[in-house]
Amino acid sequence: MTQRPRTIQIFLPAGDPRGIRVAALTTNIVQVIEVPRPLMSQFLQMPESRQVGVYYLIGDDEEKDRPAVYIGQTGALGKRLNEHDLDPKREFWNRALVAISLTHSLTQTHAMYLEWRGIQQANSAQRYLVENGNAGSKPHTPAWLEADCQEIFDTIRTLVATMGQPVFEPLATRRDVMDGPGGAHLEIATKPDAQVSVRCKGAGVEAVGDYTEEGMVILKGSRARADVAKSMIPMSAGKNRQRLIDIGDLRLDGESYVFQRDVLFGSPSGASDVVLGRSSNGWMEWKDSSGKTLDELKRQKAVATGVLR
Repeated sequence: MTQRPRTIQIFLPAGDPRGIRVAALTTNIVQVIEVPRPLMSQFLQMPESRQVGVYYLIGDDEEKDRPAVYIGQTGALGKRLNEHDLDPKREFWNRALVAISLTHSLTQTHAMYLEWRGIQQANSAQRYLVENGNAGSKPHTPAWLEADCQEIFDTIRTLVATMGQPVFEPLATRRDVMDGPGGAHLEIATKPDAQVSVRCKGAGVEAVGDYTEEGMVILKGSRARADVAKSMIPMSAGKNRQRLIDIGDLRLDGESYVFQRDVLFGSPSGASDVVLGRSSNGWMEWKDSSGKTLDELKRQKAVATGVLR
């Protein structure tokens, strides 16, 4: 998706920032409406609830300890969301994001393609557990209509992220393949200066990570020590490591654990602690191919350029 400056307005129908919110690009006909589940009755009274659209049910998968999303489409949004609200099999969600057209120009064909595209992108991004499973087969869509749908999806993607739900945003994007730990091939990001690719090495293990604006992302295929220092077990890093093992993001392979997907950590040290199995200073442990530490690459560079005061 092309990044460019955009203006987004958010309308509060009831004046409550915690209630229903309506987001739209000022130059676009697509709207995304955020509906907290307890306020479903209010949405059913809105004319938008009778439109064709695509929707995203957002919540948490307690077993996997990850945010979850269910993506659907319908010709009558209010009716369909009300069915989900009453369905005991869909208890996980606590808010719905609904995408519609201000000009009522979305058709069922648009909606079916947007549903498929959304499931595909959410699975690719790996931030949320996608309750739908895989994306299934691509619906038959004429080339000209597919182009329209892709533009609509790009707008929805921006608005959904603006609402605080980065369902479609990869943790690390625009990737190139490079050799990873043990000769395995890893995909690492080649994003602009804001993102730095680095490695963390320990006894028999190696991890590749991207330092991003959100934190440190350890890439799928990286390896972490199987044993940990006893002092780390009761600490937050030790508990987080055990959580990753319990939910299957870290899987034992021989004498080390392998990351099964890209995993975001809030800090470089939180990430290196899990990899090395001990307390560590991530700013010093993560290094680029020339041996420069993350501290040199980001913090000292920021001070030198006057970014930090």
